[in-house]
Amino acid sequence: MPLNQDFVGRSYTSDVPFQIGREHIRQFARAVGDDNPLYHDVEAAKAAGHADLPAPPTFLVTAIPGNLGLPTDDPALGLDYTLVVHGEQRFTLHRPVVAGDELVVRSTLASIRSVGRNELLVTSYEFTSTSGELVAEGTCSLVSRGTAPPR
Repeated sequence: MPLNQDFVGRSYTSDVPFQIGREHIRQFARAVGDDNPLYHDVEAAKAAGHADLPAPPTFLVTAIPGNLGLPTDDPALGLDYTLVVHGEQRFTLHRPVVAGDELVVRSTLASIRSVGRNELLVTSYEFTSTSGELVAEGTCSLVSRGTAPPR
């Protein structure tokens, strides 16, 4: 069953700010096997010019609410998560994300398009501080396998 194109353009904003903590950063760095002292040692981070521990570049995936910020549980979208594989994830940082930041995430379902028998969902993200500063932007592509409308 094809996905509902009416969802394209809809935006969703996180209900509460995501608070970036030192331990979040350390745990993420350990999980991805990055032992760079900047992500573990506050003094090393400060010596490098950061206000606190900076987050690794892909850390922002942890700040995206729920199922990648999409209404995946809304039956009207028609997304069956058992048919979904992750396609691609990109982030553009406007400044480093550091421990102590509080971020609000706005996700927008940018497009749904057919690629062969599959459908590709692209979601865009804006990560802003609670003071309104645009900290980062990102995109995520998901592949819904075998749901494209017949040609």
